[in-house]
Order: sequence, then C-alpha cells, then structure tokens
Amino acid sequence: MKVKKFIAPSMNEAMKQVRAELGRDAVILRSKEIQTGGLFGLFAKKKVEVLAGVDPDPLPRRQLETALFERPPATAPEKEDRSFADELEELRRFIGQLSERRLAPAYPPPLAAIEQRLIDQGLADSYIREVMERLLERWYANPSGRSSAAAAGWAKEAVRSLLSSLPFAGAAQAKKYWILLGPTGVGKTTTLAKIAGRAVLEQGKTVGFITTDTYRIAAIDQLKTYAHILDAPLAVCYNGEEFREAKRKLAHCDLVFVDTAGRNFRDPQYIDELQQTLEFDSETETLLVFAATGKYEDMKAIYSRFSRLPIDRLIVTKLDETDSFGAIVNVLLDSRLGAAYFTNGQNVPDDMVDASAERLVHLLLGAEGA
Repeated sequence: MKVKKFIAPSMNEAMKQVRAELGRDAVILRSKEIQTGGLFGLFAKKKVEVLAGVDPDPLPRRQLETALFERPPATAPEKEDRSFADELEELRRFIGQLSERRLAPAYPPPLAAIEQRLIDQGLADSYIREVMERLLERWYANPSGRSSAAAAGWAKEAVRSLLSSLPFAGAAQAKKYWILLGPTGVGKTTTLAKIAGRAVLEQGKTVGFITTDTYRIAAIDQLKTYAHILDAPLAVCYNGEEFREAKRKLAHCDLVFVDTAGRNFRDPQYIDELQQTLEFDSETETLLVFAATGKYEDMKAIYSRFSRLPIDRLIVTKLDETDSFGAIVNVLLDSRLGAAYFTNGQNVPDDMVDASAERLVHLLLGAEGA
C-alpha cells in the first residue's frame, strides 16, 4: 500500500489533495487538527492532517473503509508522541487485520444511514461512492451544521448533481412520429395510449396509431379500443412496406404513435426485424420503455440490445409496483439518456407524469431534507 500524509487548511482541501495524488480508491486512515507556525505557541494556524493510502490490489470497498469517521476531528491539537515510522507499523498491522474481520461502518451515523439507504435502493456502488464523497466534504466543511436533516438535504443535492446533465420531461413535441420500444410486459401499449390521450385531451391534437405488434391478437384489440375512444385511425403493419404505406395514410394527423411487439429482447432477430420494419428519421422520437420492477442487470442487458437503434429518451413504468428505485438511476446515468415520463398505474391517461430529476431524487431518498 502507498501511504502519504497530507496537511491542508480544511478537510475539504485535504480530500481534494488525496484524490488528486492517490486517486478515487484512496482510503483515509487517520485525520486530526494540528497547529502550524506561530511563535512560542502564539499566532499558530489550525490545519487538518490526513494520513491516506491506496492499495494497488484493493479488497472489497466495504472492508477497506476505516473507522476514522466514527468521530469528528479533534477539537484541540494533539501532540505527536510517536514517529511516522511507528504510525506506519501500526498501519501495517491494521491492514493485516482487514481480511480477518469486517470493520464497522466508516461514516458518522447520519451519513452511514444514507449510505445504507442507497445500498437498499440498489444504487450502483460507483454512484454511491460519488454521493458519499460529496457528503463527507460537506460534513467536514460544516462542523456547526451537522445533523441528520442536513445530511439528508446534502444527499439530495448530491444525487441531483449526478442527474443534472440528463434531459428530463416530455419528449420533443415537434416530432410527428413517436415509436415506443421495449421488452414484453413493460406496458408499452398502455403507455402509448396515455401519451396519445394527453395529446388529444390537453393539447387538442389529432392522433393516429400504427402497430407492428402482430404477434398478439390481444395487443391489436387493446390498441383498437384506445383508438376508438380517441376517435383515431389505426393501421396494422407486418413489414416495412406496409409501415411506410401507413405513414402516408396517416399524414393528415398531427401525431402518429407507433406500438411495437414486446418479444424476448435477447433474440437478436427481434432487433433486426425492428430495423427492417420501422423508419428512424428526424421526424421520429424513439422512446425505450423500462419497468421499474426490473432487475438492474436485466435493464442493462435491455439497453445494450436496443442501443443498436437510435434511442432518444426513456420511459419508466410501474413505479407504483416497487419501493426500490436505484436501478432506474443507474440505467439513466449509464446510458446518459434522460427520462420522458414516469407511469404509476393503469388508468388512461391519468397515471402518468412528466419525468424529472426531482421526482427521482424524492423516490430514491424520500421526503426528509427536501
């Protein structure tokens, strides 16, 4: 393990030095306040001394965290009564014990509770680490403002910051053709009807439907029902030529919504058929639909398959059927795509809201600290 001592005006600055020199996998082994400079004990300046190390072959993250953060930095300077060599020897013994026992959580209790919440929510380890690094910086930069409520607020700010570069809210209204893609069972047809219903009832648009889902008779019947309610034309297509003909017949509509078959996404022929049947151009908004109830590994596999197509935005359905939302955050951050809508029920067109980072932060971390 490479070990180095850092001295900085504040814990925030010390952590920046540690990350810059040792990298993001560095472990803080000890910290304390010291006094430097001055004359005969007068005019000395308070600084923070941090002992940090990095292992080129690290153990699992939870084992490598130390008990440093079980208490805040000392309020009074501590005298050096041991040499640096003694400290290194103690460090070697400490590292040797890591493989034999599991250390207690490394963070102060309010931060440890937030970390556990993120773990329970299924947020990916790399994103948890980013959030916790920001929380530690805030914790040591605000010694007089530390509390569970403050930490919860800082956590929300950290997650908002992670999501800040992603485009949220409704899909591009200027585009005429909206194609919904996704695996079976995620609720594409119902979601399509919700978006179309909103366009008719709230915006006064004329809409039409195209379905390429010819594998399930029930799917066509379901879409026929929605089309009848909205007084909208419906075209059923079996191949690319019929799809292009349907577009010509529905050219008079303000918006045309395209439903696709929900088949096994692991079948490579499925994506090939979509490419051969559909048209993706500047007039098309393509949305990939995920169910919030899915596993993160499956979501990653789904996105990997469908990323062969020009995906513009994501839609997340079935938020009312789960209490775990970390996988959604993971997929959004992994794909660097925003979300257009969240749906939370079967009622058409009511159970749908514009997606936003704020809604996702609230789902992930709850109301405390808002």
